[in-house]
Amino acid sequence: MSVIPVLEADVLRRQDPELAEILLGELTRQSTTLQLVAAENFTSPAVLAALGSPLANKYAEGYPGARHHGGCEIVDVAERVAVDRAKALFGAGHANVQAHSGSSAVLAAYAALLRPGDTVLALGLAYGGHLTHGSPANFSGRWFDFVGYGVDAETGLIDYQQVRSLARTHRPKAIVCGSIACPRHIDYALFREVADEVGAYLIADAAHPIGLVAGGAAPNPVPYADVVCATTHKVLRGPRGGMLLCGSELAERVDRAVFPFTQGGAQMHTIAAKAVAFGEAATPAFTAYAHQVVANARVLAAGLAAEGLVVTTGGTDTHLITADPLPLGVDGRAARGQLAAAGMVLDCCALPHGDSRGLRLGTAAVTTQGMGEGEMAGIAALMAGVLRGRVDARRARDEVRDLVGGFLPYPG
Repeated sequence: MSVIPVLEADVLRRQDPELAEILLGELTRQSTTLQLVAAENFTSPAVLAALGSPLANKYAEGYPGARHHGGCEIVDVAERVAVDRAKALFGAGHANVQAHSGSSAVLAAYAALLRPGDTVLALGLAYGGHLTHGSPANFSGRWFDFVGYGVDAETGLIDYQQVRSLARTHRPKAIVCGSIACPRHIDYALFREVADEVGAYLIADAAHPIGLVAGGAAPNPVPYADVVCATTHKVLRGPRGGMLLCGSELAERVDRAVFPFTQGGAQMHTIAAKAVAFGEAATPAFTAYAHQVVANARVLAAGLAAEGLVVTTGGTDTHLITADPLPLGVDGRAARGQLAAAGMVLDCCALPHGDSRGLRLGTAAVTTQGMGEGEMAGIAALMAGVLRGRVDARRARDEVRDLVGGFLPYPG
C-alpha cells in the first residue's frame, strides 16, 4: 500500500466520490484542451507527491531551529533543503520559501522595507503592472503612495527615461520593476542605477520570468535588486506559492516580514514541493526546457502576427505574448470566449495606449507537455481560423483534443 494513499484515485472515490469526480473532471479538462494561460504550468508527479505528503499535517510556525511547535525536526530539514536549493539556483545570499503566494511575497517585501504612506514607483496597471503595484483595490494602493511609470507609445517597451524622470521628481522610498504582461526582458542594471541615484530600494517582482532565470533563459535580477519576489509556479513548474530572495544584510528583516508580520504557520507540504521543484530546475533538462519555452513563444508570436494580430512589442523574449485581435474583427474579451469554446484557454489583458482588451498567453504548459515549434505554428493558425470564423468551435475543439492527446500532461 502506498505511504501516500491520498494520491490514489480509488481511495478518494471511496471516501468522497463527489470530490473525486470534480478532481478527475479537472484532469480531463487539462488533458483535452490547450493550456495557454501564461501563469500556469504542469507540475511533475514528484511535486504532486510532496504536496500530498504527510508534511501537510505539520504545524510549523517560525523557522528551522526556532519553531513555536514541537515535532518539527523533519520539516526543519525539508525547509533547509528548499532554502539551500533556492539560494544555489539563483545565486542569492538568502531565501525565504514560506510565502504563500506571489502577492504574499510582495507584501512581505513592502513590510520589510517600507512604512505606510511611503512613495513607491512601479509600472502602472494599465501597462502591465500587477495588483500589488498600486491598485486602489489592493493593500498596496491603500497603504502606499504609488506613482506609475509607463511604456513607450510606439515600441510598447518600458519607458526608462520616464522611470528616471519620475524617480528624480518623486524621490520614492522604493522602485518596483516587474510586470504581468511585459514580454521583453527588463533592464535590471538600469533600474539599479536609477534606484541608487535617488536613494531608493529596488524590488524586483519576477513572478513571471523567475523560471526562465532558473533555466538560464532570462537575466537574473538577484545581483541588482535589494529584494526579489517571485512565485514558484508558472515557468518554474513548482507548487503554487511564493518566495523572496535577498542579500544576507536584509535576511532578518525579510524573514520577520513573512513571519510573524504577514503570515502564520508555514505550509510544510508546499515547502517540500518547492524543494523538489528547485532540484528539478537545477538540471540540464530544465535548462533545455526553459530555452524551448522561449523558442516556442517566439514562433507562436510570429505566427499570430502573420495571421494579422498585432503582437505587443513586435514579439517576445520570454514565455509570454500579448496581442490585439481587433484587426480580425474581435476584441480581447470576445476572442477569449471564442477560443475557450474551441478548447484554447488563455487570458485577456489591458493593452498599452489602447481602448480595447488584448489577449495574454504563454507557452510554459504546452512546452512541458513536449510541444515544439511545429505545434506552435499550428496553434497560431488554428487560433486565427477560429477568430476569423473560418473554423467553427466544434471542429477546432476536435483538432485541439487530437493535438493534446499526443502530448498528455500526465500520461496514463
